[in-house]
Amino acid sequence: MQHTDLMRTRLTRLFEAAVAAARAENCLPQHLPPAETNGRILLLAAGKAAGAMTAVAERVYLDEHGLSPDRLTGLCVTRHGYARPTRHIPVIEAGHPVPDSAGVEGTAKCLEIAAGARPGDRIVVLLSGGGSANWVAPVTGVSLADKQAVTRALLRSGAAIDEINTLRRHLSRIKGGRLAAARGAGSLMTTLAVSDVPNDEAIAIASGPTLPDPSTLADARALLARYVPNPPASIVAALADPRNETPKPGDPLFDDTRFEIVARPALSLEAAAQAARDMGYEAILLGDSLEGEASEVAAAHAARAIALAEEGRRCVLLSGGELTVTLRGDGRGGPNQEYALALAVALDGHPDIFAVAGDTDGTDGGSGAADDPAGALVDPTTLSRARAEGHDAAAFLARNDSTGFFGALNDLLRPGPTYTNVNDFRAVIIDKPEARRP
Repeated sequence: MQHTDLMRTRLTRLFEAAVAAARAENCLPQHLPPAETNGRILLLAAGKAAGAMTAVAERVYLDEHGLSPDRLTGLCVTRHGYARPTRHIPVIEAGHPVPDSAGVEGTAKCLEIAAGARPGDRIVVLLSGGGSANWVAPVTGVSLADKQAVTRALLRSGAAIDEINTLRRHLSRIKGGRLAAARGAGSLMTTLAVSDVPNDEAIAIASGPTLPDPSTLADARALLARYVPNPPASIVAALADPRNETPKPGDPLFDDTRFEIVARPALSLEAAAQAARDMGYEAILLGDSLEGEASEVAAAHAARAIALAEEGRRCVLLSGGELTVTLRGDGRGGPNQEYALALAVALDGHPDIFAVAGDTDGTDGGSGAADDPAGALVDPTTLSRARAEGHDAAAFLARNDSTGFFGALNDLLRPGPTYTNVNDFRAVIIDKPEARRP
C-alpha cells in the first residue's frame, strides 16, 4: 500500500474509533434505570441518536429486564434517514437542522405521553444532538414558518450553538425544562444524553427539555437583535411575553428528575487517541470543546502540525468541539469541510501531513439529507490534484464551497448516518514515509 493510501486508511480508522465509542449499544445499556415495581416505562427520544437509543432501550427492557410490553410505551423522533428498526416504540423522522411539520406532530405526541404519566411511572428521556430541531413545539402565536425563518437566519449568521439554543428554549413549549413541567404528577423522570456540545453543558443538549434554564427572555431578545436583523413580528412578540420565560434552577418541578450524560466528546477523543497509539503514534489532544471560525482554527492547526513536522515528530493532533462558518459565498459545505479546505490551503502540500475532519453524526452541513458528506480528507496531493483539474482552492474557500472542492477530488468523507453524535472530530497525522525517515 502506498504511503498516502495508508495514511488515509488510518485517518478513517481514527474517525471510526471515535464514533464507535459513542454508539448506543456501547454506552447506553448500563445507565438505563430499572422499571418501578408496578409502573410503566415511558420512552421519549429525540435527536440523531434517538433511533439507535430507542432500539437499545427496548431490547434491554423487554429482553434483559423482562418487562411486559404493556408496561412499555413512548415515541422516538429522529432526523430524516436516522430511524432504526424498533419492535414496540414508534419512530417519526423529522427535519434537521431546520424543523418541519413532522417534528411538530411528533413533539405534540411526546408532550401528550408525558402529561399522561401516572404516579409510579418512570419517563426515560433519551436525548442527543439534533433534538433541538426534532422536538419543535412553537409557543402560542408563533408559527412553524416563523421558527424556520429564524433558524435559517441563525444558521447563516455564525451564531454559536449555545446562542441558537437560548433563543430556541424561549420559543418552545418543550425545551428549557418544559418537558419536565409537562409530566404527569407523581411520575419520575430520568434523562440519558449523548453530549454533542462544548464542555458538555447539559442545558445545551437538545436545548435542555428536562433541565432548569439559567438563560432569560432578555438574553434571547439580545441575541435576536444581534443575529436576526428583521425577525418576524410574532417572534418579537413572543420574546416580550413573560409567559414564555423558562423554569429556573431551584424550581420544585425538577424534583424526582435525574440527568446523566452517557457518551461525550472526551470519551470518543480518547478512544481515537488510543487507536492512534496502537498505530504507533504519539497522541496530542488539543481539546474536545474547540469553538471558533473553522478557517481560523484550521490555520492554527496547520501551523502547529508544520512545527511538529519540522521537529521530526511522529504524532497525531486530535480535537473535537463545534466550529462555525460565517457564510460569505453561495457554495455548499459545513464546518468540517470548511476546516479541511482551509487546512489544505494553509499546509500548501506539506509532504508529511495528512488530515480528516468529520461530524460524528455522519453529515456535515449540506442540504439536511442523510447522505450529505460528514467531512473531508486532506493529503499532500490535495492542492496539486485540484490544480490539475483547474480548481483554485482559495477561490472555493472564499465562496464557502468546500463540498464542491472535495467532491471534485473524490475526497469527501461519506460514512452515512452513524446513529450517534458527539460533535466534530478532527485528526491531523504527522508522519514521513519510511524511506525518508532518519
